[in-house]
Amino acid sequence: MKSHNPNQSATPPAPPKWLDQWMEWCCAPHLREEVMGDLHERFHLRVSRLGERQARNLYWRDVLTYMRPSVLKRKPSPYSSPYLLSMTMLRNYFKIAFRNLWKSKGYAAINVVGLSVAFCICVFLFLTAYLQLTFDSFHADGERIFRTYFFTSDPEKNTKTNSMPLPLVPALKADFPELEAARIMTGRKSLIEVNGKYFDKLATMTDPDFFKIFSFPLLKGNRETALRDINSVVLSENMAKTAFGTQDPMGKIIFLGNDSDRKQYLVTGIAGNAPHNSTIQYDALIRIENAPGYQGSKDNWSNDSHSAFVKLPAHVSQAAFENRLKAFTKKYFPAQLKELTKKGAKPDALGDLFAVRLQQLSKVHFDREIAGSKGTPIAIVYILMGIGFFIMLIACMNFINLSIARSFTRAKEVGVRKSLGALKNQLFIQIWSESTLICFVSFGVGITLAYTLLPEFNARFDARLTLDYLLQPGFIALIFGLFLLVTLVAGGYPAWQMTRFNPVEVLKGKVSIKRPGILRNSLIVSQFSMSTLLACCTIIASQQVDFLRTRPLGFDKEQVISIPVGNQVNGRQTLGRLRNQLANDPSVLAVTGTDVNLGRGKDRVSSRSTIGFTYKGRAVESDWLLIDYDYFKTLNIKPTAGREFSRAYPSDSVNKVIITESMAKAMGETNPVGLLFGDDSDSSHTKSQIIGVVPDFHLYSVAEKSRPISMHLSSNAPIRYVFVRVAPSSLVQSMDRLKSVWKEVAPQSEFMGSFLNENIDAWYQNEEMLTRVLSLAASIAILLSCMGLFAVALMIIEQRTKEIGIRKVMGAGIPNLIIVLSQDFVKLVLISLAIAIPLAWFGMKSWLDNYSVRVEISVWVFVAVGFAAILIALATVSFQTIKAALVNPIKSLKSE
Repeated sequence: MKSHNPNQSATPPAPPKWLDQWMEWCCAPHLREEVMGDLHERFHLRVSRLGERQARNLYWRDVLTYMRPSVLKRKPSPYSSPYLLSMTMLRNYFKIAFRNLWKSKGYAAINVVGLSVAFCICVFLFLTAYLQLTFDSFHADGERIFRTYFFTSDPEKNTKTNSMPLPLVPALKADFPELEAARIMTGRKSLIEVNGKYFDKLATMTDPDFFKIFSFPLLKGNRETALRDINSVVLSENMAKTAFGTQDPMGKIIFLGNDSDRKQYLVTGIAGNAPHNSTIQYDALIRIENAPGYQGSKDNWSNDSHSAFVKLPAHVSQAAFENRLKAFTKKYFPAQLKELTKKGAKPDALGDLFAVRLQQLSKVHFDREIAGSKGTPIAIVYILMGIGFFIMLIACMNFINLSIARSFTRAKEVGVRKSLGALKNQLFIQIWSESTLICFVSFGVGITLAYTLLPEFNARFDARLTLDYLLQPGFIALIFGLFLLVTLVAGGYPAWQMTRFNPVEVLKGKVSIKRPGILRNSLIVSQFSMSTLLACCTIIASQQVDFLRTRPLGFDKEQVISIPVGNQVNGRQTLGRLRNQLANDPSVLAVTGTDVNLGRGKDRVSSRSTIGFTYKGRAVESDWLLIDYDYFKTLNIKPTAGREFSRAYPSDSVNKVIITESMAKAMGETNPVGLLFGDDSDSSHTKSQIIGVVPDFHLYSVAEKSRPISMHLSSNAPIRYVFVRVAPSSLVQSMDRLKSVWKEVAPQSEFMGSFLNENIDAWYQNEEMLTRVLSLAASIAILLSCMGLFAVALMIIEQRTKEIGIRKVMGAGIPNLIIVLSQDFVKLVLISLAIAIPLAWFGMKSWLDNYSVRVEISVWVFVAVGFAAILIALATVSFQTIKAALVNPIKSLKSE
């Protein structure tokens, strides 16, 4: 009799595949499992006794023998096998699943913890991405709403700006009557007085077409007439409740404005609150004609001060309308076209030197190309979604690894069930029901965690997530689809693998999965690649934030307290009173005022004023900054030429400026002190004189491209921020002292003082948020990867128990065994590093290219992360390897 050694071939003998397929097609479904099992059992028995060739020949006869009416296709008896999805069977499946999981509490706990944490993180990240991606999506006909911007084909650099002149919209509506268009000027917070109560709120100035273009709900009033009159005001729902309580505000009188522009308005409408994911925000809506200086600027085509939005007719495309705007541009902007031609500018690909163009509303939030736009980079949104998918994928991989590792311990159970007549479908549903139960519990725990930790997440990451977004149909579909995908993939694959076990081989103790190394190694490489990628990105992002923070600003930010004045008091009078109160305080070194804060203070307001003109044929543009006496002393800025503003020169408050060195360079002057500052076309008596030059300093974030700065003094322009430099030995006491003095000099205004260095740090809020998200994601990814690696180590060591016993009998020591069992994992981690490091380098290089100043990516970052990954992998598997190496070899050999 010919013997057969199964170790001679990696693949065990199998009967002709096409015969099996024919038999499965002919056989009745409810008898297929039993018949095929008998045929295969007989075939393997003959292989061991007669050899593979003779067994395959006799397999023909066996198949033909079974071709009889009793096994051919026919409907099963109602008593032959119960319906797989009947309520009784489903209840039984889940009952058995619960019992099995209760017996394996450790296995169930690891899976529940991993999946629930992954679900929780995914809810936060997907919710954040969903909020960003749905910005301005609530407007009806949003695809037809556009923001206008100017494109300039300048010889030095093409520029885009969305600041429009006031006469633009009336001209558009006159030349294109089919358009609905509106100007929107969002100014600073304005003081609103209602029945003797004062509120600092955001007053947005616009046109009557506002409610025709945008779909903000109007709860009370008429959309057609709400802003018809110059003195009409529409309040937001929150503003109406805050000011009037339970009273009906319709028809009531309020006062709105600051100082000289304070006016009386009639409430003609109540609008729904603007959502957080809206570019346009408001507490009150008034006509743009109420803007200060409107009468002098309404016909001025060179004074850009607001944004303009248009709504195209349904039959007009963006490209077609932009083509029609070419003639409009030539008609109303001949001076700009003439100037660009004089400078030698070349038309762009669309043939424009200067053009009015359109940007779709849905793209406004993500825009960073148009000057003045500070949109959220769309790449960050995709990064958040990618991190969520990575973490969920890692958790699914862990689930699969643990399930496959556990399948070897349950192989005999599967074999016994098969031998007793269980069908593949029944076994699949039974095993899959356990996975479904784990996924369901994990999903519930994850959602509960998300609900519990949402306030902490909002506070830590400065997010504005609410549970209302969880109930949006799109988000519900996303999360439910994710749950189904995890259940099908992570739970279905191990169940499918276990149902393929051969009952004969299983009961003989021969359990194997075809090519298990490919799946196992792929999962490990994928997990550690993702973890390493996130770790590298976290470190480089943190380095960039630290680099921005430590970048020289051109002024001394330490020991300076910034106080927003607010709208309830006169800033210039308050500054004077504060100076008088602190004049004899030795801890106060200098006091000054300005209209632009440095950094982002507690009022969270950021504003920018620019000035542009032509000087000796050069196009010059700079930031326009109002300052008061002692500004440079307060910030420790020393003039390099000329002098500072001084009380000894009363004329300094009229047509005198101080510029930065970069402004002098832009003007083409090496010694600009004494020169006239202004446009060549202006008469000399309206120009300002340069009295001093100071070194360049950052008025705005280092991450943004800095501009030259021009500073002027004024006797009547409003002061909005007060800076106070205090002695370094009494910082806390000085803050308390200022707080008490503020109550005396400005009792109507809330004290919101903060140190300037804290305000500067707030400039990098987006970068810090990204860094914190990456750190959290990397930590969780590494933790989940270690759990998966632990499961794989457990599975491999269980398979190599006999090998470990033999090696110990042959004299191998514990260190040798640890090296043998760990070296494969180290190889996989090295492969992961080879995949992740180039991706991390490319991704972070692309991200850093968005900054005018950036850190250089160091190779040592990747070396450190790689070394840490190897140590973490070794530490994870060392517990199981040492445990296996310490086992008595006699027990190891007996277990086989």
